[in-house]
Amino acid sequence: MLLALSAVLTGCSGAGAPERPVESPVARESAPEQIATPPSPTAPAVSPVAQRLIPVRGKYFGVSTLKTPWSPQETDNVAQRAGGRPNLLEYFAKWTEDYRPEAVDATYQQGAVPLLTWEPWGSVAAGTEQPQYALAEISNGRHDAYIRRFAHHVKAHGRPVILRFAHEMNGTWFPWAERRNGNSAGEYVEAWRHVHDIFTEVGVRNVAWQWSPNILRTVEKVRLQPLYPGDRYVDIIGLSGYSKHETRAADVFEPALNEIQAFTGRPVLIAETGARPGDDKALWIADFFTWLRGRPDVIGFVWFERNIEQGGKQDWRFAETAETQNAFRGGLAGLELADAPSGEPMASG
Repeated sequence: MLLALSAVLTGCSGAGAPERPVESPVARESAPEQIATPPSPTAPAVSPVAQRLIPVRGKYFGVSTLKTPWSPQETDNVAQRAGGRPNLLEYFAKWTEDYRPEAVDATYQQGAVPLLTWEPWGSVAAGTEQPQYALAEISNGRHDAYIRRFAHHVKAHGRPVILRFAHEMNGTWFPWAERRNGNSAGEYVEAWRHVHDIFTEVGVRNVAWQWSPNILRTVEKVRLQPLYPGDRYVDIIGLSGYSKHETRAADVFEPALNEIQAFTGRPVLIAETGARPGDDKALWIADFFTWLRGRPDVIGFVWFERNIEQGGKQDWRFAETAETQNAFRGGLAGLELADAPSGEPMASG
């Protein structure tokens, strides 16, 4: 059941490269430690659209595949393999693409909530050095016409969307990372707030903003709080995290969650996860669901249901083998799933 919340809610890849339909060639590395500023003593309530989308009861079971949300048959196939129907579908868009209302409509028609990962770059193939998409270029207005047009289209459509903007910013594999593309410390937050402010000026009220770093593996020295835009600009926390050698989900996610929850109480939606092939994969999947049931602050997850041919660095699929599929089906059967909202348009500003 999804109900409006009237009070403040309290509460990738990680295996070595970003998980996208086409992979970035840039390896990850650590960086000098950054100094965090103290968190604000009080947090504003989440936006009305986030209140609609954040479940009071049950959790999101999301998937990202090569064909979602475009193919209802793909979603049906995932549901059959999982033993339960996804109630959230994730897809990606670059800054060379306009907002596509048909993707949002298709998602709601399949009984799910849309999660759009919006990536401020021109192409995957160009790698991390794309000067026209440097963070300062976003903040100084170079892309304002595009951002404003995108925002107007989102507003005109009206249906609620979770917008995961410029994810995994604490890594080194995207041009919006502060350690790449000529960027400097502090510019990520400036760029985020600039984009958010344009949406506010346009009067967009149907976007729930998700800030989604990578887990700490390989980037342990990068502090997350200096990259956080603030609770005024964020409704939901995301994380990208894949099991690499761990057998416990807590070992993957909790180092980052512990750090994040020192400066914000926003609810958490795992935006990308999966498990590396190996003898421990089924064990990790089973433990993931046990961990998830014990974390009321984590409102759901998105499984990156792709193999190498479909854009995964590894075969992350829960359906890789009969053993891993059975582990997933058993875990999902013990998880109460949230009822997805109908997707009725929000009142525009």
